[in-house]
Amino acid sequence: MTIQKILVVDDSPTERYFLNELLTKHGYAVTTAENAEDAMARISTFMPDLILMDVVMPGLNGFQFTRNLAKDPATQNIPIIMCTSKNQQTDRIWGLRQGARDYVTKPVKAEELLGKIAALG
Repeated sequence: MTIQKILVVDDSPTERYFLNELLTKHGYAVTTAENAEDAMARISTFMPDLILMDVVMPGLNGFQFTRNLAKDPATQNIPIIMCTSKNQQTDRIWGLRQGARDYVTKPVKAEELLGKIAALG
């Protein structure tokens, strides 16, 4: 599967802007959401090829939302990369156990993120 459309889910306007600029500059179609509820609406209309998921958000956190998406037949095949400031090994393992395909920590290194996206495509 070629990754073309990416949904960025992050409650930080700065992070959403940074990731949107980075990914758009590299040819991806990007839409953003600031929480899980907003993201669900975007998924139904945008149907992304990849989701970049923050962890610390109001409402459902990224771990919970990733688990919900991984269990739902309509979204279980969309790869998720956790993109978070939670940098402990236990956080990484937990994120992957919830259904994420990969895990990057903030501040995001552009080359690392782009490499992980390319590896999924």
